[in-house]
Amino acid sequence: MSKKNLKMKTVGIEHLDQYNKLLRYVFQVTENDLHQVGWEDKEIKKMKYPTLKKAHVLGWFDGDNLIAQVATYPMKVRIFNKTFDMGGITGVGTYPEYSNQGLMHKLLFQALLDMKSRKQYISYLYPYSIPYYRNKGWELISDKIVYEIHDYQLPKRQPVAGDVRRIDITSNVLMEVYDKYAWQAHGALLRDELAWNEYWLWDTDDIIAAVYYNENEEPDGYVIYWIADEIFYIKDMIFMNEEARIGLWNFIAAHFSMISKVIGNTFTDEPLAFLLEDADIKESISPYYMARIVDAEMFVAEFPFKPDKIERKWHFALHDPLLPWNEGYFILEISHDGKGILTKTLEKSTDSISIQTLTTMLLGYKRPDYLNKIGRIHCSPEILDMLEDAIEQKTPYFSDYF
Repeated sequence: MSKKNLKMKTVGIEHLDQYNKLLRYVFQVTENDLHQVGWEDKEIKKMKYPTLKKAHVLGWFDGDNLIAQVATYPMKVRIFNKTFDMGGITGVGTYPEYSNQGLMHKLLFQALLDMKSRKQYISYLYPYSIPYYRNKGWELISDKIVYEIHDYQLPKRQPVAGDVRRIDITSNVLMEVYDKYAWQAHGALLRDELAWNEYWLWDTDDIIAAVYYNENEEPDGYVIYWIADEIFYIKDMIFMNEEARIGLWNFIAAHFSMISKVIGNTFTDEPLAFLLEDADIKESISPYYMARIVDAEMFVAEFPFKPDKIERKWHFALHDPLLPWNEGYFILEISHDGKGILTKTLEKSTDSISIQTLTTMLLGYKRPDYLNKIGRIHCSPEILDMLEDAIEQKTPYFSDYF
């Protein structure tokens, strides 16, 4: 192995076998894992073909051999009712004999540089190591809550005007419901064909979908689930209104004689326990997705701040461990109508914030007041009040995995 033979270049369809081999090695996907979901190796390659076709994949090659890689999915997310182009990072991996050479650092830098040129000013990823990605400028922006409800704790049936029907998971109705939900859900991914492919990637053939239709025959919510060993597993549940939520839980409770418990996932900041008559259920919360601002000036220019009667201004130092264009002193100006302008300046300031903290603050995962208390923002009380007033209070929803 010689560093002279190492070259960074685009990973194309012709490298599909090597791409698949590196993924399986890094993420320890065994033949038994594939068997459990009813897959053969050739099917993994078939499922990953769209990735190499639509995504932007960079790799390091030692001669003709792919030895490190990172993929960027071209995606769109909703942030406070505005659509942003987003670079979704996935498939990150290096063979261990090539580690500690800075290869991934350079790959991530190039991937972010390419995102900037493609006007993807925000990036999401699922972290295999939160400290590693924090050191590269990403920060937590969403949670996943896993809940466990015994059969005797299921909510009692309540009358609703609509009904629930089981449908095929390939039905366009699911996509219709999700699109309607995602457009009004802060932080949510707008799923295209590639995103839906990733959403179903590791599910077995036992997965089922049920949709709630209101009295006008309009789909207002769904639950995606499977049943095994007397347990009702919920992969995901979304609903547009309280009627749809009640209708879906009526459907789940109708399985009372078949199951002993329900184990499910939710991706909002609202624990389920409060909504149940018997609230003594088990709920565990864990960090889920991370994000990072790719270009602070351009992201702020598109970001919808809250309107106010006064114009607002903040002079501060911004720190970014990876991207030089986000490093330095800046002036943030927010107009009456909520339009932000971030301008680089040579004038120094004692106020400061990191790109990680700026990301989680602007996306609403943590509030400015809290971030100031734990030492992640340094500013005056007046500036802190301004930031609290300028940023919407809504926690990101993200139920995808890629």
